[in-house]
This record gives sequence, structure tokens and C-alpha cells, in this order.
Amino acid sequence: MRFRQLALSLGWSLLFWISFAVMLAGEDRVRLAQRNIHTGYWTLVLVDSAWCVTFALLTPPIFYIVEKYPVTKQTRLRRTTAYLLGTIPFMLVFACMRWLILPPWNSVLQQFVPRSFHNLVSITYGFADQTWTYLATVITAHAFTYHSRARKEETERLEAQQALATSELQALKSQIHPHFLFNTLQGISTLVDSDGNKAKRMIVMLSNLLRTALQHGQTDLIPLHEELIFIEDYLAIEKVRLEDRLEVRWDVPTATRTLLVPQLILQPLVENAIVHGIACCREGGWIHIIARKKEHCLEIQIINSMCGEQPGGMGVGMQNIRSRLKHLYADEAEFAFKNEDNQLATATLTLPRFESPQASPDLGELEHASVPEESYERPDRR
Repeated sequence: MRFRQLALSLGWSLLFWISFAVMLAGEDRVRLAQRNIHTGYWTLVLVDSAWCVTFALLTPPIFYIVEKYPVTKQTRLRRTTAYLLGTIPFMLVFACMRWLILPPWNSVLQQFVPRSFHNLVSITYGFADQTWTYLATVITAHAFTYHSRARKEETERLEAQQALATSELQALKSQIHPHFLFNTLQGISTLVDSDGNKAKRMIVMLSNLLRTALQHGQTDLIPLHEELIFIEDYLAIEKVRLEDRLEVRWDVPTATRTLLVPQLILQPLVENAIVHGIACCREGGWIHIIARKKEHCLEIQIINSMCGEQPGGMGVGMQNIRSRLKHLYADEAEFAFKNEDNQLATATLTLPRFESPQASPDLGELEHASVPEESYERPDRR
């Protein structure tokens, strides 16, 4: 991996400097022609390429040194001085490399001449170009290093935020299971002594309910029709306990069922409707589950009857919903709850429209159906 990075850096450096040699040769040809020295263009490209290849070979080491020893607030004076003094060793190394790559070109004789100590020293006569090229490379390397580090730090920050958000979301999801499990077990305990058969039925239903929840334990978003399966199982348990006191009405068109919703997002809403709106009423009540596919969103409403003011409130489940929506959708989702004169409660979820890749179950519309289960088709469990 390190060799590949080195080869890539050297390749980009050679490409940049050799392309510069092509332009430099044209400039030199015009300049020499003004002195009545006529040198072939490609000969000048070869001569200038020797200079540019030398710069190209020295550029990656400069970038490496700057990346390892950048000028920072703590080392500003010391390292700035070191890089300025680095001009001298750079010029010496540059002269040696240029001298080895190609023999010197004599523009008067129009030929390459043998290498000698004199023409080795004469390479340093271009110290101004070499110095400014070195300093420009050092400055460019610092700019590249600062940009790369800033981008890396930003990436690490975003990854850390994402990891934190994921862990918080998992923590929120983990709160849901014991919450409804405790309430359901409490309902079962009340039937153990009075009606053992009903208690057994509720235990079997609860096991099915937990199995459904565990199928998507690590999934944040699931199709609406799978969420409806879970809600139906939950309502079936409540129906055993409340019997005819619980009436459920559905208005969930087929077109909405493939849209993605957060897992277990409806259960706290349905539970809140039953606990605070129906179970506490002697004559019972009804709950209406509605889904609407709008232009840019999916709107889900849980509407339930009430029989006057009841103790309790939105509870942990409702706060959990707001937190999960914030983590999953930022500001693109909304949750609203409205109590109309303690006679009607409406919880409304407005979610961004995300289509599931799964095909929607081929079902009839679940519209205005009511429990018992035989009065409407259940979503396909396959």
C-alpha cells in the first residue's frame, strides 16, 4: 500500500513537471531565436525535461517531510527557519541529480558536452529559479497537508457523530421492548387467577409478538406492512384482555404499505391510545389507524376515543418517538399530539417518503375494518 502511494505521488509529480517542460521548451526556443541560436523544439523539450524531471523526483520527498514535520503554532519559528535553510541542501542535491540525468547542453555548439566538475557547479548558477521552485513546493506541500488533515479530522468527527447517533438510537430502541413487555405482562398477571385460558392465549401471542420484534432487531426502517403485522399482534393481545370494549378501525391503503417507517414507531402510540383512552373507560372505546401517501411524505394518524380527563400523559414512549425521529430524519419528520376536549386524541406522524425495495403484499384495502380479526385481511407474514 505504501509503495502504491509512493508510485502514485511520483507519477502525478512527473506528469505535472514534464507538462511544464513542454511549455518551457517553447519559451526557450523563442528566446534563443532572438539571439540567432536555432535549436530544435524537441531537443529543447529533452533538455528542459532533464531539469523538470529533477524537480519531479524531489517533489514527493519534500511533501513527505512537510507531512511529517509541518509548521505549527508550537514550532513556527524553528521549522520555518529549518525549511528556509533547507534551500542549500536542496540546491546541492538538485545539481547532482540534474548532472547525472543528462549531460549539459551547449546551445552555442548545439550539442551535449561531457560532464565535468565545472558544469556541475554551473548548474547552481540558476539558484534563483531553484530557490523559488523549492519554496513554492514547500508552501504547496503545507497547503496540501493542512487540507488533508482538516478533511481527515472532519471525516473522523462525522464518523464519531454517526457512531454516537447510532448508539443512542439503539439505546432508544432498546427502551421500547421492556416498556411494552412490562405492560403486557402486567395485563397477563391480572388474568392468571381469574381466567387461566385467556392468560395462556396472551402468553402465546406475546411470544409471537417478541419473535416478530426480534426479526428486525438491528433494522431501523422497515416497510409499513411489516409494522402493521406487529401492531395487529399487539392489538390481538389487548383484544383478549378487553374483548368487546376494544374496537379497531383501519384505513391503510395498499399504496402506503411499501413505504419505510421506523421499527416499532406505532406501538407506543397504539399503547398510549389503549391505556389512556380505552382501557380506563368502562364502556371501552375505539382506535382508528390511518395512513396517507402524500406528495413528499407519509402521514400516519392514530385516533382514539376518550371518556374524559385521565391521569397520565404522553409518557416515555412518546418522548422516545420524538428522539428517534430526530436521530433518523433530523428535521424532516414531525410528530404531533392533540387532545380535543378529552373526548378525542390524535397522534400524527409525518415521515419522509422512502420506498421499500420489497414488493407490497397483494391485499385488499384495510379500510374501516374492526376487530375481531375475521372482519379484515391480515398482512401476509411471508
